[in-house]
Amino acid sequence: MNKFIGAHVSASGGVFNAPINATAIGAKAFALFTKNQRQWVAKELDSETIDKFKYELEKSGILPKHILPHDSYLINLGHPDGEQLEKSRAAFIDELERCAILGLDRLNFHPGSHLAKITKKEKENPEIIKPIEDICLDTIAESINIALNKTQGVKAVIENTAGQGSNLGWRFEHLAHIIDKVEDKSRIGICIDTCHMFTAGYDIRTRETYDATWAAFEKIVGFKYLMGMHINDSKPPLGSHVDRHHSLGKGEIGLDAFRFLMNDARMDDIPLVLETIDETIWKDEIELLYSFIN
Repeated sequence: MNKFIGAHVSASGGVFNAPINATAIGAKAFALFTKNQRQWVAKELDSETIDKFKYELEKSGILPKHILPHDSYLINLGHPDGEQLEKSRAAFIDELERCAILGLDRLNFHPGSHLAKITKKEKENPEIIKPIEDICLDTIAESINIALNKTQGVKAVIENTAGQGSNLGWRFEHLAHIIDKVEDKSRIGICIDTCHMFTAGYDIRTRETYDATWAAFEKIVGFKYLMGMHINDSKPPLGSHVDRHHSLGKGEIGLDAFRFLMNDARMDDIPLVLETIDETIWKDEIELLYSFIN
């Protein structure tokens, strides 16, 4: 097995601190924000910061392909308002450019939200809300095409969501819809968050359900697009559409799913990133995951 496990570490004080913080917890992969994720605009990366990041990264021994930067939470590539959509698109292009400057080859992002009020009944009956979802998914794909056309090298890696509120990307069909409309298939990928997958309704707790869920993913999306994972347990139950992570083995998923995952060759050679809630035990959780490998 060829697993690269880490966590979403702090880049506070400068992006060069991320590989330092990753090394401190024994990580072989990591995620980071290349700017303040709660602000639209950030100052450009200066040459000293870039050089220091590359130096610390080389010292860490972690490869760029095992790093999964995350974009700003403010960005909504499916926003129904034209002005806000353009603002999101510009910010997304900036995020891709920042990754390229740092020598990173992928950017993880949440696909987007249509922002309409959806009732529980409507959510449980996808055909009712399919038109509004399809419009939003098409807008997301158009946003990705625009961004990829204006940048080079960096892959856009869509993260599945829990389906909380009006967020799309919680069904494998949503991800496939977007990929189908993206023109450059070589620069599009998927990041699967285990908590989001579970609360979206995809069970992975037993051997049977784990195999069935991933078989569905292969059929609908395809493993060739899997470029990273977020490894999280879940506070809410299966199918709740609530995004609340938990420490490994302390939530509704339990440890068996992560044992299966650690011995699944389909997850080799991609960043496997913890976003669990207690960063003080990330080192222990990384060691735990490695101990599962047969």
